[in-house]
Amino acid sequence: MQPPSGPPPFGKRWHTREDSGIRLDAALRWWHDDEPIEHPKIIELFNASLVLDDDGRYQLRIGQDWCFVQVEDAAYEVRTVDVTPDERVSVRLSDRTAEALEPASLSLGPDGVFSCRVKRGRAKARFSRDAQYQLGELLEEGEGGQLFLRAGQSRTALPVSLESSPA
Repeated sequence: MQPPSGPPPFGKRWHTREDSGIRLDAALRWWHDDEPIEHPKIIELFNASLVLDDDGRYQLRIGQDWCFVQVEDAAYEVRTVDVTPDERVSVRLSDRTAEALEPASLSLGPDGVFSCRVKRGRAKARFSRDAQYQLGELLEEGEGGQLFLRAGQSRTALPVSLESSPA
């Protein structure tokens, strides 16, 4: 297929790998040229195809094709929180991967939504409503509002407390 020649049609622009016009907003919604992407299969494909390159830039990689995308805040959504048989807490992400939760990376946003670091600490993941509820089932309050994560007999202090939580 020949690349397009001449200027793009009125109101349109040509896209490149560097400037794809694709972005993931802070609420984890996909957009192309400021139009929402709404088809569930495209959304799932984009979620599963999002990768962080060695330079810290996000790409969509689909087969042999790829392009850079703009990520406004979190790149991934935590969809499920599980406790493994060895009493570790793991998270399943929107890209269909799972990894151990690093409790020290948990933070609570001003909107009351938890996030954590994933992909060896290189990327941010925002908890879905269901995952936040599942995480909440594992939290215990200690003295002074300190929060602890309980998984079986294991109890880990978290870097957030009820005292510092958003109202």
